[in-house]
Amino acid sequence: MDFNLSEEQMMIRDAARDFARTELLPGVIERDNLQKFPTEQVKKMGELGFLGMMVDPKYGGGGMDTVSYVLVMEELSKIDASCSVIVSVNNSLVCYGLEKYGSEDQKQKYLTKLAMGEKLGAFCLSEPEAGSDATSQKTTAIDKGDHYILNGTKNWITNGGTADYYLVIAQTDREKKHKGINAFIIEKGWEGFEIGPKEDKLGIRGSDTHSLIFNDVKVPKENRIGEDGFGFTFAMKTLSGGRIGIAAQALGIAAGAYDLAREYSKVRKAFGTEICNHQAIAFKLADMYTSIEAARHLVMKAAWDKDQGNNYDMSGAMAKLYASQVAMDVSVEAVQVHGGNGYVKEYHVERLMRDAKITQIYEGTSEIQKIVISRGLLRD
Repeated sequence: MDFNLSEEQMMIRDAARDFARTELLPGVIERDNLQKFPTEQVKKMGELGFLGMMVDPKYGGGGMDTVSYVLVMEELSKIDASCSVIVSVNNSLVCYGLEKYGSEDQKQKYLTKLAMGEKLGAFCLSEPEAGSDATSQKTTAIDKGDHYILNGTKNWITNGGTADYYLVIAQTDREKKHKGINAFIIEKGWEGFEIGPKEDKLGIRGSDTHSLIFNDVKVPKENRIGEDGFGFTFAMKTLSGGRIGIAAQALGIAAGAYDLAREYSKVRKAFGTEICNHQAIAFKLADMYTSIEAARHLVMKAAWDKDQGNNYDMSGAMAKLYASQVAMDVSVEAVQVHGGNGYVKEYHVERLMRDAKITQIYEGTSEIQKIVISRGLLRD
């Protein structure tokens, strides 16, 4: 396997790095404090093509590979994980799901605007009693002939208040269990569709997370994705790709925390010398960097598998499982390297530590990833 990036991939990575430093870094602490959605930054990311990176150019996307996508995710996440999760949801879950499984009419009507950054999407699976367990959906969509009537509540929806289009998973026939689930495209503003209060979160506070309430929402039949009963497969296939994006986000958080710790250790002095000269700190940095490189290889392998057309269920789950743990461990150690300053917002590492925790939870908890991995190991 060639571990070298292509010239194009390096250019894309460098463009994302420059954007993160010049556009995301200023104001990132304020956005975190105020839970302020990065409206202007999202608009600029759309203009740069970051919101539809892997979509075919005929639908307004960048036509890039998954490796390029995770490179961008890593660079954005080093600075602002709130912005990167917006990119992740729009790319990995919404655009991917529509391009892979949507009808041509759905692609022309919805995908093109999402890929070009003109509109923003949300993926709506989780419920109060059904997180990553798609078979336990309480939200229902009753078939009325030429339309469905949608009722239910979705929780913890990223882009919940700012999205224009929502991919909603709902139960159509409970007796059929997972074969009775469908996926639908819902537009903001439809009668009966309400957006609940914004969640006050520990981390990624710049992204908006809401509950969504559906009260007798009329959904046209043409807004169902795929054949009747395809919703469970749609959700599982889409989440597999989403795990790669979140693994890249976790990798970026870890790498960003390491960079800050390394630079701080070179200027902070204790006992007559910079603290990087003390073995306790030097060894800590060595462990941090080694774990980051291991996570990077897992993330890149998962991205490569997807680009090669290989099954990436296991590699994506392993990448997310390990990278999210590395994000947590490295960000905690980065705070430790900073000492008392690590507890202060202006040094950024406390925010990265708070942001790291969610990578172990969304797109399936660490326990869910282990289920996916173990099933893959025991399948044959």
